Amino acid sequence: MIELIQQIKSKGDTIGGVVTCICQKIPVGLGNPVFGKLSAALSNAMMSINATKGFDYGMGFNGIHKNGSEVNDLFCLDKKKNIIAKNNYSGGIQGGISNGEDIYFRVAFKPVATLLKEQFSINKHGEKILLKIKGRHDPCVLPRAVPIVESMAAITILDYLLLNYK
Repeated sequence: MIELIQQIKSKGDTIGGVVTCICQKIPVGLGNPVFGKLSAALSNAMMSINATKGFDYGMGFNGIHKNGSEVNDLFCLDKKKNIIAKNNYSGGIQGGISNGEDIYFRVAFKPVATLLKEQFSINKHGEKILLKIKGRHDPCVLPRAVPIVESMAAITILDYLLLNYK
């Protein structure tokens, strides 16, 4: 990743990418089935981060290429007789509620818009101009985004834990 970012930067360009987050040991029952879905709250938190352009959890967009029978998260017993999701295709959230499995999701970040590469645009009068940006600009937000994604996930899950605290 570092090598690719340095290569892109040397060309005066930028690059985006995806951060994957895994939340472990989340109790069963956080969230609601309609309003207040845990999946919606996590999506809202992640989409609030600057440069975010996409969010999916569990099988996410990859699930559109499968039949329901291939991805249905059936429950079974583990060796200790605990109820678990057989495959966790749902990413630890079913019907908006945590099911006790690892919650995992991905957040897509766009390439930084400020390029050190010269580009043509127009001004407010419609005249063609050459953009020449100077200064220090990150060629990729991913290295800085990882702790932000982790923090937003922790804040969101903590909020739901507090809602369920009695």
